[in-house]
Amino acid sequence: MEAIRNGQLQQLAGANLEDYDLSQLQLQGSNLTGAHLVGANLRGSNLEAARLDGANLLGASLVEADLRSSLLGVNLMQADLSAADLRGANLRGANLMGATLSRAALCGTFLSGANLTTVNLQGADLRGADLRGANLNEANLQGADLSRADLRGVNLSGANLEEANLREANLAGATLTQANLLCAQLENANTQGVSWTGACLTGTIFDR
Repeated sequence: MEAIRNGQLQQLAGANLEDYDLSQLQLQGSNLTGAHLVGANLRGSNLEAARLDGANLLGASLVEADLRSSLLGVNLMQADLSAADLRGANLRGANLMGATLSRAALCGTFLSGANLTTVNLQGADLRGADLRGANLNEANLQGADLSRADLRGVNLSGANLEEANLREANLAGATLTQANLLCAQLENANTQGVSWTGACLTGTIFDR
């Protein structure tokens, strides 16, 4: 693409960058609004403060990328965000179905209304994250840190929360039908109105 060949990396709104190798690039502050990044390689790239609202990152590789940016309504289906930095990022209403976010930093991230169906969040840091109304059906949250997270009205049906840290989390009205909470920690969590039907609570630690 002409803009990239000329080193113009700040104005890429609406650009077609399908399958492009954009790994290890300094893209902080770039305007990638509505960009087509299907299958793109952004491994290790710096996208801090970039605008990715409405971008299509289906199947993109964002391993260890810095994504502390605006990602409103972004499509991250099946994307690989392993160990990515998403602290404080705005992912409201984003589609992350089937994405990999193992060991990702999501502390304070805004994920309300996001589609996180079957997402892999094993070992992820979600401390204080806003997940209100998000869909985490059959998500893998084994060993994830969800302490003080806002999980009101979240769908966690069939999710794997084995050994997850849910201390002081707000789970009011959440659905945990058929969820696995083996040895999960829920001390001081708000569980008012939670649906536990069929959930595995073996070894689950509630208020001591």
